Amino acid sequence: MEPWYSLHWFSPAQWQQFQIANPLALLLIPVIILLFFLRQYLHRNAQQRLNLSVSPITTSRTRRQEIRVQTTQSLLSLLRYALPVSVFLGISLLLIALARPQIIREQRDEQSEGIDIMLAIDVSESMTETDLPPSRLAAARRVAQTFVNGRQNDRIGLVIFAGEAFSLCPLTTDYGLLKQYLNDLHAQMIRTSGTAIGDALARCINRMRDRSLASPDTTQQQAAEWNHSKIIILLSDGDNTAGNLDPVTAARLAKQFNIRLYTIAVGRAVTASSKATTVDEGILKTIATIGNGSFFRATDTRRLQAVFAQISKLEKAPIRVRIYEDVQDYYRIYLYWGICCLLFALFLKNTIFGNVLED
Repeated sequence: MEPWYSLHWFSPAQWQQFQIANPLALLLIPVIILLFFLRQYLHRNAQQRLNLSVSPITTSRTRRQEIRVQTTQSLLSLLRYALPVSVFLGISLLLIALARPQIIREQRDEQSEGIDIMLAIDVSESMTETDLPPSRLAAARRVAQTFVNGRQNDRIGLVIFAGEAFSLCPLTTDYGLLKQYLNDLHAQMIRTSGTAIGDALARCINRMRDRSLASPDTTQQQAAEWNHSKIIILLSDGDNTAGNLDPVTAARLAKQFNIRLYTIAVGRAVTASSKATTVDEGILKTIATIGNGSFFRATDTRRLQAVFAQISKLEKAPIRVRIYEDVQDYYRIYLYWGICCLLFALFLKNTIFGNVLED
């Protein structure tokens, strides 16, 4: 930063950076100018003049002396204004200091607690169908990775299911680890055939209950469950044909824990050479309705991407924005300049220079 006595503080570029806290103080500067002119007008006839009679006989030498004297008098007449100008500058600079020029730098801090998201992905044999190229499971895996990339500050977990359900990844913000789990998904991970939708929902609910159970205070626990969003995104291509828990019961249990359910039916109704691989939407619609969520049909990869994009827009964590203002005052610089001008005016007034300039 420049020292206070630098002329840099009077440059237009510097003044463009300032914000004036008390602009009314600057309006007094024209009033000071008006008072000076008024004083000059009232005292114009009070100045003493001494008339001298000069001999009309002049020579070239005396003529040069007269020119020299006139030049000296003109300089002294200009210096006569040094005292009032110093007083005016001193008062004006004090008013500028009173106006408090300052530079304000604004900083924004955005904070978000995020939400809890459990992905429940069907890895049964029917997910190997190629109506969503290269396969239903591969398309779901790739789109889920893209969905993870678009989230921030959210805890995301992963549950896989076929005839049984397993929690593959707990709720985490380590998106790199989660995407690695998604990349390793294949249809042979669970040997038990079938589709256990109810068990998959139960696994997801248990993972989400961990946060609420960590709080011993009942009041704080209820507030956390109400404010912190929790959702389950279930991708499947078939009806519930296995498991120990009815999907409707699991959906009602999720509702009790304020967990919303989004279900996605993956694939078209096709018939393979060996067995029927139809996509049953009934149970998926039912549990989505019970869980205060939505049901989506994804018949191709583009539609599946659109579904995840829509869910991403629906489920956004509230962002708290804090604005910090770094205020730096520079009134001291102009205060020092004002004091220096007034001290200079006092010096002129109370020394021989003051009397010489006034005569």
